[in-house]
Amino acid sequence: MFVNASIRRPGRSRTRASAAAAVAASLALAGCSGGDSGSGDDTVKVGLLASLSGTYEPVGTDLRNGFQLYLDTHDGKLGGREVELSVGDEGDGPPTAVPSATKLVKKDRVDVMTGIVANGSYNAVLPMLEQNKIPLVSSNGRPELKDVSRVWHTSFLSKDMGTAIAPYVKEEVDGPVYAIGPDYQGGYDQVGGFTDTFDEIGGELANPDGETAWTPFPDTTNFTPYFAEIARSDAKAVYTFYAGKAAIDFVKQYAQSDIADLPLYASGALTEGTLLNAQGDAAEGIQSVFNYVPDLDNDANRKFVSDWTAKHDTPPTEYAMASYDAAHVLDMAIADAADKGEVNSETINEALGGLGQIDSPRGSWEFGKKSHAPVQKWYLREVRKDGEQLSNVTVQDLATLGD
Repeated sequence: MFVNASIRRPGRSRTRASAAAAVAASLALAGCSGGDSGSGDDTVKVGLLASLSGTYEPVGTDLRNGFQLYLDTHDGKLGGREVELSVGDEGDGPPTAVPSATKLVKKDRVDVMTGIVANGSYNAVLPMLEQNKIPLVSSNGRPELKDVSRVWHTSFLSKDMGTAIAPYVKEEVDGPVYAIGPDYQGGYDQVGGFTDTFDEIGGELANPDGETAWTPFPDTTNFTPYFAEIARSDAKAVYTFYAGKAAIDFVKQYAQSDIADLPLYASGALTEGTLLNAQGDAAEGIQSVFNYVPDLDNDANRKFVSDWTAKHDTPPTEYAMASYDAAHVLDMAIADAADKGEVNSETINEALGGLGQIDSPRGSWEFGKKSHAPVQKWYLREVRKDGEQLSNVTVQDLATLGD
């Protein structure tokens, strides 16, 4: 029997306690690093932290492969320097991310870090990077941070997806929308971006008391009771964020449920990459928002897609693209630092702040002055048949966001 009590807002005290524990753990494990002194030769040491196991293994794998693709197509160098790439497994968050990051900092003595999949990992790892003055060029959805002096970002702020698509949903849907997502920080940010903006522009949620439905993470595999609750509401559409295996379960079960006819709008993570292959025809018609679509018509994307498909059987994902861009901006920054003298953590960080427009597969973008996250365009996509294959196809531009 479905218990309505499982639909709730996240407890803020619990979130703060978890973050505090993660920070304490990271500081306790942090050791003195040589990251601020450089590698001492013409080699730059880069640490890549990504989920190579657990719920978000496909995302982490694409982060690794996107960064490696840039190296492979640039003779293994960034800024003219040989790269020593060390990879750590982030797993599902802080318990795995902290020891992996500690090894990259303390043992491998990296000059700069990249990657990071889960929002919770940021709060756990950043104090250690800050203590050791190591810049981070992260490459997946990121929460808002107070101090970004050594944080640079090539993907997106997690709330931006929902912010970008909310006006479109408000215009398209004649009635209230039901919001549902996973009960952890990434879900709060992703779905919250939609619900906050939707409320600001006069949209109405179909959820009881206007509260988002949060499903236990990562334990929820049966979404049928939640779909029954949606069916009992007056919802005219659904908005959601799920990734990894949960996205496969959600989409397949949605297509078999009593609400299968309700339009489904989502963060692009829901149908990205290999998830779409696993979802099959159940995903057809889902509309999502992302900062990248493989069919974008520009020179940088044509080269990226060509290089990627020469090595992989599937089209490139946003995750691979953002990590490829992380390598690109490091290439530019390291070259600038080398031109001015010594290459080390501090000079790389300083050079990152001086970069202008980035020529990217997603289209041109630049770092925001306040957030250090991309000022970029967002696209509406729809899952459609492309011959015999299902693809996320560009429908229209939605918005350009960033400070």
